[in-house]
Amino acid sequence: MFDNENLEAQIDIIYNRYYLEVYRFLMCFSGNQNEAEDLTQEVFIRVLNNLSNINSIVNFKTWIFSIAKHVAIDYYRKRKFSSLFTDGFFKHMVSTEKEPNEVYEQNEMKRLVHEAISKLKPNYRAVVILRGINEFSIKETSEILQCSESKVKVDYHRALKELKKKLKLDAEEVIGNAN
Repeated sequence: MFDNENLEAQIDIIYNRYYLEVYRFLMCFSGNQNEAEDLTQEVFIRVLNNLSNINSIVNFKTWIFSIAKHVAIDYYRKRKFSSLFTDGFFKHMVSTEKEPNEVYEQNEMKRLVHEAISKLKPNYRAVVILRGINEFSIKETSEILQCSESKVKVDYHRALKELKKKLKLDAEEVIGNAN
């Protein structure tokens, strides 16, 4: 698949093809733009370091996301849970076409969803981000997470159930604080 003569051009192709998707995944996982950029860089460094194994890889996209998952898990282990998602992804998405109160409500909902996702167990969080946000198939998600497809289905179902429960509780907290 790869020859050493065109290595630089091939690395450019890999980077340009997968950079944005990997960045989005890590942005959702870390909740911080700067950390997502650093983690994305780490993913592509690991890809470069493993180019010698490239001919044995069947699905390149799932292989890269598997590396991204490991980088995210390593990041998670290094950080305290409470410090995650302090400078959230959703805060940076502002619509200029809506009224300020609509924008506020939308941002508040995004913040609540974001916080609820951040409170999920790491394996639930990863499956929600991969399946729900990045729209990977069950098979692709199972390859990335290195688990069975049935585990992906069960974890995704349980994660959504847990997320729904957390969102309901958070909404009740907001209403309770307003009274």
